[in-house]
This record gives sequence, structure tokens and C-alpha cells, in this order.
Amino acid sequence: MRKRLRKTLSGRIPQEVLSHVYNSYDIVGDIAITRLTEASRKYRRIIAEAIMSIHKNVKTVLAQISPVQGDFRLRRLEFVAGENKTLTVHKESGCLFSVDVAKCYFSPRLFYERMRVAKQVRAGETVVNMFAGVGCFSIIIAKHSAVKKVYSVDVNPAAFQFMRENVRLNRVCERVIPILGDAKKVVQEKLRHVADRVLMPLPEKAFEYLPHALFALKDNGERWIHYYDFEHAKKGENPLEKVRLRVAEKLESLGVACEVPFGRIVRTTGPNWYQVVLDIKIER
Repeated sequence: MRKRLRKTLSGRIPQEVLSHVYNSYDIVGDIAITRLTEASRKYRRIIAEAIMSIHKNVKTVLAQISPVQGDFRLRRLEFVAGENKTLTVHKESGCLFSVDVAKCYFSPRLFYERMRVAKQVRAGETVVNMFAGVGCFSIIIAKHSAVKKVYSVDVNPAAFQFMRENVRLNRVCERVIPILGDAKKVVQEKLRHVADRVLMPLPEKAFEYLPHALFALKDNGERWIHYYDFEHAKKGENPLEKVRLRVAEKLESLGVACEVPFGRIVRTTGPNWYQVVLDIKIER
């Protein structure tokens, strides 16, 4: 898509500006979210029209003008072209997700991870999703596995309302239980020792919340944590190994034995920065 966008823009904006057009953009439903540099901002309307010409289903183009930040993981968005809206319905893995991209965190780039985790869930398991957002991981698990229950927790009231709507929209009301609140408090008060599997798809807080993920796990049986983190790695360093060592040291300090049979780099998030996932098997 990078080459196609720049090819489409060739001749429409100065050649020296093309190298300043960001390599990628997100498409959520019929909304495209791009980023602009100082050099490319002047041509934002032309860039937006090029994106809409490539993706005929895109009706709106927004520009991200701040990083993802805060407890609700929101980014400031600026309208560029098309229909002036932030509400859409995103289709993924046979599921529908209603979302307001200005009020809720949503990343279409995690589509592979959501299905990868869903395929690991065994019949009759109970899952706790500590950072559920609008319910993507939780609902895809419910639709693509024989899970017993998914307790789906998020602290953002707007995301919680969309999660409830999405649970109804995808007809998984009996298996996905939306819960509003901070995952620490929710686990302590409602979800101690209920889970066979815990999801932690919030890299900014996963390490801090790791002890609470342990509280959510059952006392016995096969128990898993799907742990996401950000890591910086210079040339010659392995970001996966750095995260694995940090997590292993933390769990050891808590008196917990584990193994990490799988890990992968989910995506790069900046120069020498990576989002990684570890599948952690808790042994005792």
C-alpha cells in the first residue's frame, strides 16, 4: 500500500514531499486514519483523496495529531476529507465491531493476534481479558472457540458501552461478560482464581498488572497468560529476550514458576521500538 499510495500521489504533490508521506495508515471500518508530517500537512487533502481512491470503501479520512496516551489510550484526531465522523462499524474474522475512534482505542493491526489467541482457547475454558477495549479479543474468542466464559474488563466508560453493544451485535451475550472498571480492582473483588487464561493486550500497563493477572488464574490446571509489552532494542539486541528475562525475573520474585514456549514481535512501533507478545505458561 505504501508504494501504491506514493504512486497515486506522484505528479500530484512535489516529488520531494513524497518521502515525507507516512508509510502506512489504519483503516477502521470505513474510516482511514493517517499521520502527517510538517512537509506533507499542506497536501493533506490530496493525500486523503488518494487514500479514498485506493480504498473505495473508505468514506472518511482523519489525521492522528497526538500519540496514543492516557488511561483510555486515546489519540487526538483531525478531520481531513470525506464524511466528518468518527463512528464506524469494523468487520474482522466474521465479527462486527461498532466503535467511535475518537472515544475508544482500536487497532486493526492486531487482527492476526486476536485470531491466534482465539485458536489456542480450549473447550470449557474461562478467560479474563484485563484490557478489553470494545471487546475485539473477547468476542473473536467467543465466536471462534468453545470457551465457557470471557470476563471482558475495561476502564473506559465509552469503550464499555461499545463493548456491550458489540456483544449483542455478535450474539455472544451468554459467553462474554462486559465489566466496567480498573482490572486490578475488578480482579481483586470479582475475578480471583476463576481463569484458565488471562489476556493482557495493553503493553503500557501489562508489567504493572502482572501480579493481578496471577490472582485471576485458577489454583491448578493448565494456566496461561498472553502478555504484551513494548521494548527498545539496539542493534544486536533481541527485544523478545529482553522482555522474557524481565517477566521471568518478576514472576520469580513472586514465587511463580513459568515457561515461555512462544513469543513473537507483533509489530514495530518506532525506531528500535517493538511491540511483542509472550505466551506464558504458569507451572506453579
